[in-house]
Amino acid sequence: MNRNFAPHAWMLPQPVMIIGTYNADGTPNAMNAAWGGQWDMKEIMISMGAHATTDNLNRCGDFTVAFATEETAVASDYVGLVSARKHPGKMAATGWKATKADNVEAPIFDCFPITLECRIKEKLYESETGFYIIAEIVNIVCDERYLAPDGKPDVEKMRLITFDPIHNGYIALGSRVANAFSDGKKLK
Repeated sequence: MNRNFAPHAWMLPQPVMIIGTYNADGTPNAMNAAWGGQWDMKEIMISMGAHATTDNLNRCGDFTVAFATEETAVASDYVGLVSARKHPGKMAATGWKATKADNVEAPIFDCFPITLECRIKEKLYESETGFYIIAEIVNIVCDERYLAPDGKPDVEKMRLITFDPIHNGYIALGSRVANAFSDGKKLK
């Protein structure tokens, strides 16, 4: 038997995205965002509320997106709980070290296996409560420790996590279970 639920933000899985920007004083900032995804081949979409990061994006449309891992889960949750508006030194608690991205005016944090360097192309439905971002992926940076033998990023090595919006938790992503664009051919 099935059970029905009222509409909720239960799109699954939800990436745990760490948005990196620079504050007005030039210090790195990060926030945790879950409502986003691929928009097009070279574009992503993120729903942004009213945050210090939103202020930073209004000043400069460049940012980075890293994906949280099992190892970074606690600090990744922390940057979603604590606002840079109230706690300007919040990044010290994470232990993350930042360097400037090569292609955008935004920080890359040293503890994430893969980071997208992005630039806002368009803001949709802008209001005092935030906006939706459509952003171009300018470059992708991957720590060489997370490369597969073919030289491309190995997602299984990254130990990425997903946000569980139903029970407010983080769940580790598992291992490969099938081959896309291939295994389905068995049913032809």
